[in-house]
Amino acid sequence: MHYADDHFLFPLVREPRSRWERAGLSPRQERRVSLALNLLVLLFVAGWAYTIVLRLSNPRPVTAGADTPVLGSGSAFDDPNAPPTIAERLGGGGIAPALTAELLRRNARTYAATLDPTVRGFSGAVYAQILEPGEQPDLPAPQPGAEPTLANEIAGRLGGGISGVVLRAGRLAEPVPNLQVIRMVPMSVKKGGSVGRYKIGNWPCEVGRCPANPIYTTPKGMIEVTPQNKEIFLSEHIQLKDFITKLQDNVWPKYVVVDPKNLDKIELVVKELEAMGYPVDNLFAVSGFRSPWYNASGGSTAGRGQLSRHMYGDAMDIAVDNDRNGVMDDLNRDGAINLKDARIIGMAVDRVEKKYPGLVGGMHYYPPTGGHKGMVHIDTRGNRARW
Repeated sequence: MHYADDHFLFPLVREPRSRWERAGLSPRQERRVSLALNLLVLLFVAGWAYTIVLRLSNPRPVTAGADTPVLGSGSAFDDPNAPPTIAERLGGGGIAPALTAELLRRNARTYAATLDPTVRGFSGAVYAQILEPGEQPDLPAPQPGAEPTLANEIAGRLGGGISGVVLRAGRLAEPVPNLQVIRMVPMSVKKGGSVGRYKIGNWPCEVGRCPANPIYTTPKGMIEVTPQNKEIFLSEHIQLKDFITKLQDNVWPKYVVVDPKNLDKIELVVKELEAMGYPVDNLFAVSGFRSPWYNASGGSTAGRGQLSRHMYGDAMDIAVDNDRNGVMDDLNRDGAINLKDARIIGMAVDRVEKKYPGLVGGMHYYPPTGGHKGMVHIDTRGNRARW
């Protein structure tokens, strides 16, 4: 049997007009499309991960400057302008050692300036933390990942010593500039008024003439001074040798008493003078610590009090001596060196005591006569005294 119109039984299938027009994908084609999509996703993830690793391994350059915050605990991702912290630099892999070392150096330069007044003073210019016998240093860590430790100690013979401070981060270490930890030797090393051949004498409370005022209590210890450590700066303008008692020039080691409060007061006076328009390039320390032996019998004792604050390490006679000729400068520029110049320093002392009552003390002007050549006595005895 023949059917002329057999398409009624078997409908005609229209051929695609182009190769893009398909009824669907074959299984083989579906596998190829899936593979291509997976490769695309993997490439995206790899690129994203590479970007993150590159960012952590190569942080943006940090430009050192006075206003650059290097000791803060915030992350660089919190503030787009803040440098990464030491913890961030040390915590990730693939970190460039030069960058970490540079950050540690900048932290060391700024660390001392961030310490509280118990260490650096209100002036921020005290360089020494002086420890009583048995006392431990108070050096707070700047942030996780960098710890301050003592190093390069100049050891004394009798248990004292002077140590520098370094910041350590892993295997890296960087010294902190202008910061020393000084351990005093106990007063018990003194026998018969001397330590070895060095004469010191006895304080009033050691010989039964102890005043009721606690400011005259015998100091708990002394700093051992040697030819190796005498040049160390205790503050911006004062060196350890400035406290050495006169005489006994060839006897070493020597022993002095230093109260950091007076270092702070002197540095504040310097800052006040400069704010008043009187620059201080050089401070002449005429007399610092005066041992009880010297105070009672050394040289001319005229004008020395039996309870002189010089014996307690919280007094110093100073002069502004920018030309370094051993004479008070003509501060008021009137062509003469006299008490008017000393009174300019006195004005600065009064201003400092008004701003910082905890540093109140005595003051006296010495005219430029005899061996004094003009100077001002400054101390931190705890009450205002003028004579």
